[in-house]
Amino acid sequence: MSPAIDIKGLRKTYKATKKAPAKEALRGIDLEIPRGSMFGLLGPNGAGKSTLINILAGLVVKSEGSAAICGHDIVTATRQARASIGVVPQEIAMDVYFTPYQALELQAGYYGVPKSERRSEEILAALGLADKRDAYVRQLSGGMKRRLLIAKALVHNPPVLILDEPTAGVDIELRRQLWEYVQELHAGGTTIILTTHYLEEAEALCDRIAIIHNGEITANEDKSTLLSRLDKRTLIITPTTELTEIPAKLKDLDIALTGNGDLAIQYRSGTDSISGMLNTVKSAGLSIADLRTEQPDLEDVFMALTYELDD
Repeated sequence: MSPAIDIKGLRKTYKATKKAPAKEALRGIDLEIPRGSMFGLLGPNGAGKSTLINILAGLVVKSEGSAAICGHDIVTATRQARASIGVVPQEIAMDVYFTPYQALELQAGYYGVPKSERRSEEILAALGLADKRDAYVRQLSGGMKRRLLIAKALVHNPPVLILDEPTAGVDIELRRQLWEYVQELHAGGTTIILTTHYLEEAEALCDRIAIIHNGEITANEDKSTLLSRLDKRTLIITPTTELTEIPAKLKDLDIALTGNGDLAIQYRSGTDSISGMLNTVKSAGLSIADLRTEQPDLEDVFMALTYELDD
């Protein structure tokens, strides 16, 4: 079976204008996204995420390379490729004079969905918009409009759904509801591709993550493998007596005193011994009330693979 997304050597260069020089947004992207995955596509602003998504959606013309959605090439099988994907854009843009039901029916018509197969009522109910079925879009809150964007992307039942910053500016309760529904879609076999600046969301939801930086893929791995890239750990020690400074005997360690009086020792799991560090702490005359270790999270990896590459 072909992957959900298969990209090879994808390049995009925006031509120079009177106000700006030519810009190479994508620099030979190779990316394969398995069917049925919950895939995170992360990167800083200007990394190329939106360009990549817009090429898949047919909104931007690639300069070189190939891209296929569920085995359908975006150039030679355009209709099949576009029918295989639903895109929820970051920007909220829709006709405010339609009702949510009318907006879904119109979108379904664009995709040629027969009236007997349309699921407008079902989708509105699933996204908590049933009671707003006949309200004008202009009367909806920002969160409801974002839910309606997701609904519009689902009218043709696409096997691949791209969510571009779907919870930007959304309150906590609505964010929770959106993710519950997205997880239901994923459990039903839909491939979910998520771009987000909320890295904790990607870490909690995605099973595989790619990081794009300066138009290139710098990582594409299972989440657990990606998180293991950083061997750095932190040993947090709570002394029985509150400290105001680090004892002199401990200053050879990579150590810091936290705001609440704990000692935070940076170490590498492959080379440093926790028992050795604890013995050093005890030799400094400290008694330990509590201790714990902290592992790097996705934000640490993201920073290491993007911003630190620019140093």
